[in-house]
Amino acid sequence: MTVYVDDMNAGYGRMKMCHMFADSQEELLSMADKIGVQRKWLQHAGTIKEHFDICLSKRAKAVGMGAIEITYPEGVQGLMRQRKEAAKQASAPKAVTP
Repeated sequence: MTVYVDDMNAGYGRMKMCHMFADSQEELLSMADKIGVQRKWLQHAGTIKEHFDICLSKRAKAVGMGAIEITYPEGVQGLMRQRKEAAKQASAPKAVTP
């Protein structure tokens, strides 16, 4: 399992923001707790787009705790492709063996 942070660097008021994703909701919420991001800020919960928008100081904390840095938008698009493929495979009918 892995937590990812991108390098979006978008302005939000006086802050610069990026995205934080993870391979599982449990890991994403755990990292949010560790870096001081409130769980109520979780976006698109339960979907392949599930993430937090975090400020750059929280990003630095996440990286210091082992989060993997990815690029925006290319790295995020690759992560979304992987998630879509995994979701498709998970929902595919299972072969029945006699």
